[in-house]
Amino acid sequence: MQLTRQTALLFVLNFLDAIFTIYWVRNGFAEEGNRLMASLLEMGDMPFLSVKIFAGAAAAFVLSHWGHYKVARYGLTLALGAYLGLMAIHFFTGLSALGIVSNTTIDKFTRFSDLVFAVFI
Repeated sequence: MQLTRQTALLFVLNFLDAIFTIYWVRNGFAEEGNRLMASLLEMGDMPFLSVKIFAGAAAAFVLSHWGHYKVARYGLTLALGAYLGLMAIHFFTGLSALGIVSNTTIDKFTRFSDLVFAVFI
């Protein structure tokens, strides 16, 4: 089973996550939650973006060679779900940055999502 479209979508979502993260962090709307990536971002945009692109390319390579395994399909589905969740976070960050959604609404959403994830962990 070819996973070309799904793998390309994962790569695009990874790239968009990098671009949005750089924008939000540089403009003071958010902080990078991953310590390793935050330290790369402190070095500059290019080290951060290079590592993100390399990680996305490595994932695409692995999926293109071993995508026929069931575990690869499950992993891809899980990764796409995680990145779609990240896109929702970027969306709400944008709404907050534009003043459309208040910080208290974001805090309530964050507490609710923490409770939902606590059920699964």
